[in-house]
Amino acid sequence: MKQSLKITDIIAVGFMLFAFFLGAGNIIFPPLAGQLAGQNVLPAMTGFLLTAVGLPLITIVAIAIAGGTWDHLTKDLPKRAAMVMAILIFIIIGPAFAAPRTGLVAYEMAVKPFFIDASQSHLAVFSVLFFAVAMSFAWSQGKLIDVIGKVLTPALFVGLIILAFAVFVNPQGDMIAPIGDYATQPITKGFLEGYNTMDTFGSLMFGMLIVDALRKKGITEQSATTKYLISAALIAAAGLAFVYISLFYLGATSASVAAGADNGGAVLSQYVQALFGPYGQVVLSVIVLLACLTTAIGLISACSDYFSSISKLSYKKWVVILGIACAFVANIGLAQLISLSVPVLFALYPVAIALVALTFVRKFLGNPKMAYRMVMIVALMFALIDAAKVAGVNVSAFNMLPLFGIGMGWLMPTAAAIICMCFIGRSDEEVLAQEGA
Repeated sequence: MKQSLKITDIIAVGFMLFAFFLGAGNIIFPPLAGQLAGQNVLPAMTGFLLTAVGLPLITIVAIAIAGGTWDHLTKDLPKRAAMVMAILIFIIIGPAFAAPRTGLVAYEMAVKPFFIDASQSHLAVFSVLFFAVAMSFAWSQGKLIDVIGKVLTPALFVGLIILAFAVFVNPQGDMIAPIGDYATQPITKGFLEGYNTMDTFGSLMFGMLIVDALRKKGITEQSATTKYLISAALIAAAGLAFVYISLFYLGATSASVAAGADNGGAVLSQYVQALFGPYGQVVLSVIVLLACLTTAIGLISACSDYFSSISKLSYKKWVVILGIACAFVANIGLAQLISLSVPVLFALYPVAIALVALTFVRKFLGNPKMAYRMVMIVALMFALIDAAKVAGVNVSAFNMLPLFGIGMGWLMPTAAAIICMCFIGRSDEEVLAQEGA
């Protein structure tokens, strides 16, 4: 029996994936990057799009090619190593960083401006309410497409279209000269800035959430699942690119209305108020609340789905546990949370990229099991050096590494490891098997 979805369901699946991606980091980082890039906005935006749109899209495709699950994607890694990696990623995109950040950004940009004297108690109350709503939506997995893809995301997209149209029709200033690294290496700086969205990590897990949602719609065949997963990824990527281009242009033309802003949320808030006057904050609040809420729902659902599969606790119990944890961590504060997350991202992003790259070249690897182990080890070792540098540790002894000065010392060694593994034949695998016997 041929399995198929109606065009409205295909669009809804794509919208759901887009909504899962479009959250806190997607909104707060591009405006400030655009302002700092100024006249170099085009190369900076190109670098950002590579990591914030290109990598998540490629990752979803890799998941589809591999078979649609984390187990398929990591079948050549030791099971324990694959589980540890999955747990670390889920902790990062779940209760440790990404999910609490959605609540923090929603509060800072959508609620706090309405209070003259906002205090820690306001944040505490809001975070509890925000994640209670997110938990209620995540409670029933089977309704995610209908609730998010057909209701919340279209409302979000309408708000984004209104904002983008206003930005391009009525920019609030001229582009200034680029600042800092955006003046000397805008593409690389934009590329690294794209790490902050955490979307490559998210796509590793959202892809499996989409597969689960498709199964609940009756799509179980591998070929049909792959086709609809890639279709959803293309729709989500197009939506993300539209949002990022708009926000980068907004930032690039914001110097006169948001001078001195130290984060993208402030840039966006001041720009929108300049565009829409007293109603600007209302428009922004609606967009931010919807964007952050849909992402929080996706993150809690994806994490609960995985943790319930490796523990005795049910999906719904994990939804409650993670929701409470996110509300607690959200009270740390946005600036502190971002500063804590950067070294972790520098350590694990290259490992995720290496895993995706290996999926595409697997058929060229003579000994996949050895290749996966060696390449992942190399990527992790050199990524840890980059992470140590970002954390302030003196690692000047590694300055001779290619691209180390721009925070990508992992790239060349990892690429070299992949190339080398293409020349190791299956005879080596047989030798290892004999030695282990």
